[in-house]
Amino acid sequence: MPTYRDDVVVLRTQKLGEADRIVTMLGRRHGKIRAVAKGVRRTSSRLGARMEPFMVADAQFYAGRNLDIVQQAETLGTYGADIATDYERFTAASAMAETADRLGDAEATAQQYLLLVGGLRALAQGEHAPRSILDSYLLRAMALSGWAPGLDACARCGAPGPHQRFVAQAGGMVCDACAPTGSARVEPATSSLLRSLLAGEWAVVDAAPTAASASASGLIAAYAQWHLERGIRSLSQMEIVR
Repeated sequence: MPTYRDDVVVLRTQKLGEADRIVTMLGRRHGKIRAVAKGVRRTSSRLGARMEPFMVADAQFYAGRNLDIVQQAETLGTYGADIATDYERFTAASAMAETADRLGDAEATAQQYLLLVGGLRALAQGEHAPRSILDSYLLRAMALSGWAPGLDACARCGAPGPHQRFVAQAGGMVCDACAPTGSARVEPATSSLLRSLLAGEWAVVDAAPTAASASASGLIAAYAQWHLERGIRSLSQMEIVR
């Protein structure tokens, strides 16, 4: 039988029949995987807990024509339980999984897998504010997909910065000459925070003023959704609590 193994993150599930589920996963080597997990909705299923959203597993699959079949799975990371008990963590993780799902339609890489696992681990362990973890993930995921925002030189003409306007459609910070009429001005603290979120400078991120964090979150959400060409539903449910 054509079988294969991969380390996977469960992104979402949907019911199938009376006892099965279709599970969408991001694999370290195979990218986006959609497979049927048979019998996982039965209370006696040992596979069920390993095929829940935000769980990380070493799974074996049978390659089917339309959908693969999950044959077995061993837990690698039990992040789902800790994430599900906290509203902010859960909505941040949902937005991350939704983004990974969307990016996986085009091209998924081992780096995208590792980035998502790291983000979910940070959420489960409560290392930083959930919204900050999400914002950093979104910027890095966009960068890995070739959509790194321009935060220093003008994203349109290349004029050296710093600049004071951010335009998602233009690709990031732009100079006054390239900025569309009516584009909002970005405070220096927000511009600095965007760079720190992209670089993973968590000491700076954690100490950022509330106003700068809120402003950066709005810019990042607009930027990510523009490039994904669709809204991220979970972002509308996020609450910034500092």
